[in-house]
Amino acid sequence: MNRFEETKKAGLFGIIGNIFLLIIKGTVGFVFKSQAMIADAANSAGDIFASLMTFIGNKIASTPEDSDHNFGHGKAEYLFSMFIAISMVVIAFELLYDSVYTLINGSNLVFSWLLVAVCLVTIIVKLSLYLYTSRLAKKYNNILLEANKKDHFNDCIVTSLTLVSILFTLINIYWFDSIVGITISIWICITGFKIFMESYNILMDKSIDPKTEEIITDIAHNYKEIQKLDAISSTPVGYKYIVVLTIFVDGNMPTFDSHKLADKFEKDVNELDNVYKAIVHVNPI
Repeated sequence: MNRFEETKKAGLFGIIGNIFLLIIKGTVGFVFKSQAMIADAANSAGDIFASLMTFIGNKIASTPEDSDHNFGHGKAEYLFSMFIAISMVVIAFELLYDSVYTLINGSNLVFSWLLVAVCLVTIIVKLSLYLYTSRLAKKYNNILLEANKKDHFNDCIVTSLTLVSILFTLINIYWFDSIVGITISIWICITGFKIFMESYNILMDKSIDPKTEEIITDIAHNYKEIQKLDAISSTPVGYKYIVVLTIFVDGNMPTFDSHKLADKFEKDVNELDNVYKAIVHVNPI
């Protein structure tokens, strides 16, 4: 199974899992008047949207290059990650308003062991999704999966806090439920902003990471004919980069040999996992 097929599978699992959690958390939250549980349910609604964006974004990104898109459609991953981030921030502000309102006007939360059971089920489901997407995100360096991974991890923390707030009602501390709702809102907002900025930087042609630049430099040092690697310029194409390199060689080197050297150097750089295409310019000294 390739990168895009596994991302599609992760998106489908996320959609199914989050629909299940939305139904049980929303129902139980409204019945027992738990603001934190309702906030958690709304977060699951956002998670459904996030998983749907992962599915659609991955489908577009997997479309091969064509006459209008010479380098494929890989940047769709980052565009749809921004959609996920925006939806998270919108939900966060709505939840923040509701939680502050409940804090001011009081809570009618009724304790139930069913609330506790729902929290435990949510943690198990979300932890499973987190571990699954985390493995795929690391394997394929996919920002859509990375966004989903962070979302699933946040949900584990959020639901754990929800569980604590519910248990606090056993000792008649009801205001903590609203405090947790506010905490959840802020947590979601911060996470959404981070995902948005990461995607934004890529769409604004953020340079390749310093570690890869160092590896490219080491490759250049393996060629005694390359006297100097002058510049490394890069632009992202989906999850990979086009890398433009300028090397300097002895001015007496025949043109044919210098081009042959450039071809070999390009081939070595192209073997790097996050390089889409290397372009080498040769200048004589």
